[in-house]
Amino acid sequence: MSSSNRREFIKTAAAGAAALTLGPVALSARSYNKILGANDRIRVAIQGCNRRFYGLLPSLQHLGKTVEITYVCDVDARRQDKAVAAVKEAMGESAGAEKDFRKILQQDNVDAVFLATPDHWHAPGAWMAMEAGKHVYVEKPCGHNPREGELLTAFQKKYGKVVQMGNQQRSGPKSQEVIAMIHNGAIGEPYMATAYYTNNRGRVDDANQAPPPEWLDWELFQGPAPRRPFLDILADYNWHWFWEWGTGETGNNATHELDIARWALQVTYPEMVYVDAGKYHFKDDPWVMYDTMLATFKFPGGKTIQWDGKSRNAFNTYGRGRGTIIYGAEGSVHMDRDGYQVFNRDGKLVSENMAGGQEAGTALGGGGDMTTLHVQNFLEAIQGKAKLNAPIDEGAISTHLCHYANISYKMGNARLEVDPSTGRLKSNKLMKKYWGREYEKGWEPPQ
Repeated sequence: MSSSNRREFIKTAAAGAAALTLGPVALSARSYNKILGANDRIRVAIQGCNRRFYGLLPSLQHLGKTVEITYVCDVDARRQDKAVAAVKEAMGESAGAEKDFRKILQQDNVDAVFLATPDHWHAPGAWMAMEAGKHVYVEKPCGHNPREGELLTAFQKKYGKVVQMGNQQRSGPKSQEVIAMIHNGAIGEPYMATAYYTNNRGRVDDANQAPPPEWLDWELFQGPAPRRPFLDILADYNWHWFWEWGTGETGNNATHELDIARWALQVTYPEMVYVDAGKYHFKDDPWVMYDTMLATFKFPGGKTIQWDGKSRNAFNTYGRGRGTIIYGAEGSVHMDRDGYQVFNRDGKLVSENMAGGQEAGTALGGGGDMTTLHVQNFLEAIQGKAKLNAPIDEGAISTHLCHYANISYKMGNARLEVDPSTGRLKSNKLMKKYWGREYEKGWEPPQ
C-alpha cells in the first residue's frame, strides 16, 4: 500500500470497523486487529520510558484497537528493556527498541511519536519528528525556552502534521463543561484566576561528578543541550531542577494550571509579568532554582492570572493539591482534575460536578482517564475524525507563561514587559539573553 493510500485508509478504517463481524458473532478487539492487519492502525513510537511512559501506556492499551506501539526508546538501557516487556504484556505484541530516537524517525512503520523525555528534548524531538513526516504528541512543556514554542508552531504549519501538547485537562469532560459555563456567563465576566500546586518534595541528594553508568548513554541524554559533566543524581527526576535540562516547577506543573486559567479567561499573551520566588527549603542541596514562586501575569483588558507554586511546603492553602480558581463579577469557580464547584458572589455553592476522575494529581508520572481521552483525541485527529483539543499553537502560548516567570526569576524577580500582540519581550536586550538557548553543535534548530 502506498503512503498516500495508507493515510487515506487510516482516516476511513475506523468507520467500517464497528460493522465488521463473522456471521452473527462480533470479533474481539485482538481478533479484529489480526484480521485487518497492522496497516489499519496508527503505528507509534514512544521516546522516554520512565514515569510518564507508564502514564501513557495504559491509555494506549485502552485504545489498542486503533494503535500499535512499534518502538520504544530510552537512553537508559534498563528502562528500555523494562518498557519492551511492559508493551508486550499490555498490547500483546512486541515493540522494537532503539536508544537513538533519530534512527526510529527513519523507520517507515512509525506514523506518530509520543515524546515523554526531559524538557530539553521536547521541542527538538518534535521538530525532528515533523521533518521526518511523523505526527507528534509532546508532553508539557512543549519547549525548554520561548523560542522553541515559536519554532514548533512554525514547523507544524510548514509540515501540516498533527501536533498535540500533553495538557490533558483540555480533554476532560467536566473541565470542558465548566469552561463552557464560564464562557456563557455563569459567573459573569471572569477577571482573575489563581492557579496553584502544592507538594512536599524532599531534599535532593548531594551531587557528585562521576563517570556515567554503563547503562546510560549520557551523550544522548544531553542531546541538544550543551555538554556538561555527569552528576550521579541526574539519571532520574532531579534533572528538573537544573536549567540545562529542566524548566522548574512552572514548566513541570504550572503549565497545566496556567493553561486552564488562560482558557477560562480567554486571554492570550500578557503585557506584564513579575514574580516573587526563591529557594527556601534545604538551601544546601544541589537544587539550583526556586522551590517557591508567586507569579503574576497582567493581561490586556484588566485580567490577571496568578500562579502559586509551592514545591516543598505541603500547607494545603486551597484545600486541594492542585487546581484553578476563576473569579467573575457574579461568582467563582473552583476546578481541578476531579471536577468543579460553582459559587455565587456571596460564596454560596450553587452547583457542582465532583464525581471524581482517575487522573493523577500530584503523583509522579500521572496518567488516568483524562490522559486516555487526550491520547484518543490525538489519534482521532490523525484519522481526520476529530479536532485537536490542545493544538501546539495553544500549548506554546500557555508554555510561554511559564518561561516568562522563569525569566523574571533569573533577572532577580524583575518585572517583564511583554508585547501582548506577539508574546515577545519588549526589551531587545532581554530577548537576546533569555528568549532562546545555546545548543550543542550539530543539534541546532533548522532554519
